[in-house]
Amino acid sequence: MIHPDKIQEAARKKENENFRFRSYLKKYGKEEEIDRQFLRLHKELFADYDCSKCRNCCKMYRGCIPKEDIEKDAGHLGITSEQFIDFFLIEERAADRYQTKHMPCDFLRKDGDCRLGECRPEACRKFPYTDQPKRLWNMLSMLDAATVCPVVYEIFERIKAEYKERRRRQRNKIYALMEGKP
Repeated sequence: MIHPDKIQEAARKKENENFRFRSYLKKYGKEEEIDRQFLRLHKELFADYDCSKCRNCCKMYRGCIPKEDIEKDAGHLGITSEQFIDFFLIEERAADRYQTKHMPCDFLRKDGDCRLGECRPEACRKFPYTDQPKRLWNMLSMLDAATVCPVVYEIFERIKAEYKERRRRQRNKIYALMEGKP
């Protein structure tokens, strides 16, 4: 697996290839099959991956905290809701949530754990969403995540390899048929 410090550079080199692959999937991909591939690889790769050794997501994205979580999160840190908002958050005008003020996230500890622990937002717990349905329709966000998360990068590389192998087998089958071989 690619080292977290190398992910942006590697993803940049694959950017055009990944966008072409996204277009291919949008045109020829089957939603259920793609979801199965993502889920299978998500389970396989995250089973052995320690996110606390990376935490690029916490370093490169702003966290989103729903308004209904403010009191619980502030209590977890032993401060008031007003202090929590003032110290850590910016209100998003168009949404019913707040965004963290800083990158890396103020809640990221040096050991890679989150100060909010089990109170951390659902969006953080679910990132990078590779185990969620409808990946085909969220492919741009998946490509964005591949620039941050080594596991998502690896998932894309493996899925591309699977499709490449499938296309090679189909091509060989067509050639065999053209040559009159069963």
